[in-house]
Amino acid sequence: MTAPSLQPTRTLHPALAAFVRFVICGGGVGVASSGVLVLLHDRMPLALANALVTVVSTVIATELHSRVSFRSGRGGWAVHLQSGLTVAVSYAFTTGALLCLYAIRSEPSTLVQQSVYLSASALAGAGRFALLRVVVFGERKAGGARTASLGKASVAMAA
Repeated sequence: MTAPSLQPTRTLHPALAAFVRFVICGGGVGVASSGVLVLLHDRMPLALANALVTVVSTVIATELHSRVSFRSGRGGWAVHLQSGLTVAVSYAFTTGALLCLYAIRSEPSTLVQQSVYLSASALAGAGRFALLRVVVFGERKAGGARTASLGKASVAMAA
């Protein structure tokens, strides 16, 4: 009797694997943030609630992305500051989306509000993935220079 032959296993391209981990980590934090935003919405102005949720979720997500998504050895306040700068655009984008929603509908349902918030967060997240992968957690050569670690397929996937 012969041993069964094993089919070769296919592994994901490193950029795709990082994107999947990024989506899982960031998506989990994003969904939790969405729930917190609902709880805070009636207690404070929307822009302030979104700012608070954005800051706390960014610190948590940056740690997860460093350790899990990009498996980087980088850490510390410099990484949090760089990641925070990418979130500034996300904050403006999600707040703008919600303010546009309220301009169109003065009292949208929670489902509509959450749909707009999560959609805006997903679009902003795709852009953040590209920036975090290349700028914040990109591999560095000796002397601190970054190597290009984002190919055409990764950019197309993030867009």
